[in-house]
Amino acid sequence: MRKLINSTYITLDGVIDNPMWTSPYFDEEAMSLAAEQTEAADAMLMGRATYDGMSVAWPRMDESDPNTGAAYFNNVKKYVASTTLTDPTWNNTEVLQGDLVEAVTKLKAQEGRDIIQYGFGSVTAELIRAGLVDEVRFWIHPVLEGGSSLTAPLNDFKASFDLVDTRVHKSGVIIASYRPETAA
Repeated sequence: MRKLINSTYITLDGVIDNPMWTSPYFDEEAMSLAAEQTEAADAMLMGRATYDGMSVAWPRMDESDPNTGAAYFNNVKKYVASTTLTDPTWNNTEVLQGDLVEAVTKLKAQEGRDIIQYGFGSVTAELIRAGLVDEVRFWIHPVLEGGSSLTAPLNDFKASFDLVDTRVHKSGVIIASYRPETAA
């Protein structure tokens, strides 16, 4: 059975929307892990909001540059969970019909490699409740973006941080210690 892997970029204050804040952190190490994920996956699953953002961005990127990942994203088989999208324009995209849990159960039962899912919202929550998500990978970025419940008292406060220490406990708790970024 295929595995469904969710990979989500997130800030320290829990923001996952419009992850433009990831750019300064997408170094060789991050590119390597991203490439491992895509090489292991021959299909991608997303909700409508993720589809709307990715289907605009990826087709504009240069597929001949292997560092962009555009060739993968533009050509991999894509599945969108949506009740309103009827005619997807992004290459090789199929809208899942009917019950989401049934549709994803069928996808996972097919022969193939992993199914990668980006973004974290109602689709992911429903699939986790149904026991269909095999792994969640949070890419925690050392920034406060504002707009989440954690930073609501700070309104539109934004900041970047330097990593000081990381401790991974056997229980799965990760303690990441950061200091406010020093001016260069």
